[in-house]
Amino acid sequence: MKLRFVAPFLVLAVLVGFFWTALGLNPSYVPSPFVGKPAPNFELPEIRNPERIISNEDLKGQVSLLNVWATWCVGCRAEHNTLLRIAEMGIVPIFGLNYKDDHQAALAWLDQLGDPYVATAFDRDGVVSIDWGVYGAPETFLIDAGGIVLYKHIAPLTMQDWREQFMPRILEAKQRQQ
Repeated sequence: MKLRFVAPFLVLAVLVGFFWTALGLNPSYVPSPFVGKPAPNFELPEIRNPERIISNEDLKGQVSLLNVWATWCVGCRAEHNTLLRIAEMGIVPIFGLNYKDDHQAALAWLDQLGDPYVATAFDRDGVVSIDWGVYGAPETFLIDAGGIVLYKHIAPLTMQDWREQFMPRILEAKQRQQ
């Protein structure tokens, strides 16, 4: 008889515990199933030179970034100056993955705003981006020299993100590489 009166309070306590825990989570963090695993295989034409093929093999040999972007993406425009600053530092090469975009608009974007990428793969239909688990642009992946995904950042990249999230991982990956 007492259990019938105590059970609702126990259920309420468990629910409060779940909600309390959830309030402490970062809603912008979406875990990637690729972190700690090899980058997905892909082959796409390079946006400026479609005869040249960009693949996951281009990401190997050194720590690098893969930045998913599009001209229709407001957040991509917000992060573009940050990518230019990071590219100027020369710490890691940045590869672009142009996502579901118009080819001419993408070329005009790079010509007008500057091109932080050593190469940009053109993913017209978004198939490769889906293989990478992309939810939407912008997203930035950190890949080690062996082609293993170390980190995934969803949202426009800021210099604070660069310093706090990327640089420690880059330094650690470069130390392991030596």
